[in-house]
Amino acid sequence: MGSDHYFTASPASPENLRSIRVTLAGRELDVTTAGGVFSPDRLDAGTAVLLANMPPLPPGGHFLDLGSGWGPISITMALASPHATVWAVDVNERALDLVRRNAEALGLDNINAVLPDNVPDDVAFRTIRSNPPIRVGKNVLHDMLQQWIPRLDERSDAWLVVQRNLGADSLQRWLAATFTPGYSVFRTATGKGYRVIKVRKHGTPPTSAIDLTGVRGS
Repeated sequence: MGSDHYFTASPASPENLRSIRVTLAGRELDVTTAGGVFSPDRLDAGTAVLLANMPPLPPGGHFLDLGSGWGPISITMALASPHATVWAVDVNERALDLVRRNAEALGLDNINAVLPDNVPDDVAFRTIRSNPPIRVGKNVLHDMLQQWIPRLDERSDAWLVVQRNLGADSLQRWLAATFTPGYSVFRTATGKGYRVIKVRKHGTPPTSAIDLTGVRGS
């Protein structure tokens, strides 16, 4: 990719479109990928670990794939929950174009591939599933997670996969320290050098104690 990174907004490297065969949501699929995006030649190991260790999706609502790349997580969620609206979010315009190409080729009309600023502010997510772009750097990654995790709906979860030697354990500690109160953070699975981290957003507690004055003996 030369000087390009998969988180470059407009990659300057040749597009070099290619077709690869992957298994997503239990189906063998041919998808289009390209140079200048994350893992263009295969389903990467981290995403495979995440997909293998995700619980069943809600039947509907808004789902977020944060850092979508060419779309394996978005495609999986759209196939598994056809009544949901999947938001594939990335800063890489080429990656978003690939998500759109793949969604159209697969007949998936429930995927919106958009830049972060194009997600409506009033959308709350029933789930977030992400192989986040660790190589953007710790500060940018933390800002990204602080922007999106609070947009979970109540009693909903974010599932993140992170390579152990790229700071999965320190990220889990940061998540636990940052998202409190009202959240729980767990490691739910390990495999092939990756950790799957779950962030649970709980329901909003009552804002004040219930007044029981006069109840007793009434």
